[in-house]
Order: sequence, then C-alpha cells, then structure tokens
Amino acid sequence: MDSSVVESAERRALRQSVRGLLARRSDPRVAIETPHGYDRALWSTLCEQIGVAALAIPEKYGGVGAAPADVAVALEELGRALTPAPMLSCVLGANALLATENPAACARFLPGIADGSRIVALAWAGERGWRSPACTATSSATRWVIDGTACYVLDGDIADVLLVVADTGDGVGLFEVDATEVRRRHTPGMDPTRRLATIGFSRATAARIDCGGFSVERLRESAFSMLSCELVGVASRALESTVEYSKQRRQFGQPIGSFQALQHRMADVYVRVEAARSAADAALRSGSGTDAAVAKIVCAEAAEFATAEMIQLHGGIAITWEHDAHLFFKRAHGSAQLFGSTAEVIAAYDWLSEVCGGVAL
Repeated sequence: MDSSVVESAERRALRQSVRGLLARRSDPRVAIETPHGYDRALWSTLCEQIGVAALAIPEKYGGVGAAPADVAVALEELGRALTPAPMLSCVLGANALLATENPAACARFLPGIADGSRIVALAWAGERGWRSPACTATSSATRWVIDGTACYVLDGDIADVLLVVADTGDGVGLFEVDATEVRRRHTPGMDPTRRLATIGFSRATAARIDCGGFSVERLRESAFSMLSCELVGVASRALESTVEYSKQRRQFGQPIGSFQALQHRMADVYVRVEAARSAADAALRSGSGTDAAVAKIVCAEAAEFATAEMIQLHGGIAITWEHDAHLFFKRAHGSAQLFGSTAEVIAAYDWLSEVCGGVAL
C-alpha cells in the first residue's frame, strides 16, 4: 500500500497529493478546538481538489468509482497525519447506502457526500458494542419510528445525513432519520482527533431505505477493512518519527539510534508495521470478511505497539502536551476499540476463537 512496486502511477500521485496537502495544511491541535472538531476549509479542499470523499462512490452518483485500494490510500494518509476529518464516516455511510441497492436513495444522498457538501453519520452501536443494532424500528400503517440510544457514532453530532441501522423484529434495516428529531450529544473520548457522539431516538420518524434486508456483519467487516488502512498510517508514521528522533538525539557522544538495543526495538516495530500493511492489503484484495477481521486485529495491535514504542524511545518529551506522541498513542488505542475490541472480534468468528484458544487478547 505504500510501495512503488505495487502502486500504480495514479495511486502514487494520489498519495503524494494527499500527503503534500496535509503536510502544508493539517494541524490536528487547531482542528480539534473548532466547533465541528475538524478543519472545514481543509476538508473542502480535500474533496474539491483531490476528491477523497468521491473515491468510494460510483461515477453515476457523482463519484470517482475508484478501487478500494484508492480509498485506502486516502485513509492511510489521513491516519498518518492524524487529521481530524469525516472521511471514515463518509466512506462507511456511502458503503451502507450502496449495500441497500436502492437507486433512489443513492441518487439522493451520494452526490452530496461525494462533493463534500454533506456529512453522513451511521448509527448502529450501543453501549455493549457493534455486534447488533442498538435501536429498534417499528412500523404502523403510515410510517416507521425508531427508538433506542446509539453510541460511538462517528461525527454523529455534526452530520447532515443520519442513517440508522435498526432491528425491525423481522431482521435488520437501514433507515434515514431527520437529524432535528433526535437528541445528539458530542461525547469526547480518549482520542481527541476522533469525533464521537451519542444519539437518542424516541419515536423518531424514519424512512426505510434498504430493499428488504441489511447485513450488519458486512457493514462491520467493511468498517474493519477501512479502519485497518487508517491504522497502518498511524503505525508507520509513529515508526518514522521514532527513527528520525533516534538519529537526532545524542547520548554518550553519539546518536541513540546507533545503540543496538534501540535498533532491535525499532526493527520489531518495523516488522509489526509491515505485517499490518500486508494484512490490510490482503483484506482489500480479497474482500473477505474474515480477512477484514484479521486485518483489524493485526493493524490495531501494530498501531498500539508502534505508538507505545514511540512514547518510550522519545523519552520525556513524549509525555508533554506539545509533542505529538501522545496523540498517536491515543489514536491507536481509541481505534483499537472502534467497531469492536480484539476480544470482541475474536469472539465473533469461530475459527479465530479456535486459533486463539478462546483466550481474549
């Protein structure tokens, strides 16, 4: 995913464009202090000039119709820069809409998502996690209504389009809910660069947009795959920063990077990062749900390991507010819980439970 051997010229150009723009314009510390929690001008530039939000959307709905690997490039670069942006929520929302196979709903929502003028939030998790919908949907002769409380909703308090995964009693459906009919509250988490919300539904009027059934598992597996790409960016940048510092910091008259013990530790991080990159790439190539689950586990653990070593090998400066190490650490650990912890993911797949001996990691 970050190799000239496997990337096409177009994909390398996309990576360079996103990385260059973020290097010039992205400042996570400033962005998280804004009312929306992200730099709206930067997001507009990313959408209008590079088209990041349009990558996952077919051309007939105003998008680019790019391959998942192209979407992965944008997510990886955003993760690498720790850029607060509604990219992940928009990708998941677009994927959910496309999964409905409802042309009318796609035509209504996707063009606005593609050009960055509309932010979409997807609500389905409850306090107990993402395995099943937190909300219920009931129908009368004239309408559907939604009840329940959705937690950990990406960009849920600032979204223009609110999609809800709800249990209908006969299965699971995807619904559109008017954001003005619900209680939305920003809920700060460990990671200040990731905006989450809690949304309460009480007899909220809804319109069903799926065509007779919606797969929560496929939605979660898509989320695993996309989040894994972002985590690769987090882990790889943590390693790069640590290597750069080890060449600058001197002790006993020489750079600390010349000490064999530290070289071994950075080599261990490198192995984890490359394993994560391979796992994320495998999930993208195969489209397999099990590969996506493996990628989520491998990439989350690699990011946690890389950022922990970043903290250790940067010494005392890593625990100061002014240094980015703690932001990388928080992003890694917060993302490891998103869409389900490692233990939850293992429990959801019988074969993984057998491989791990039923032990929660």
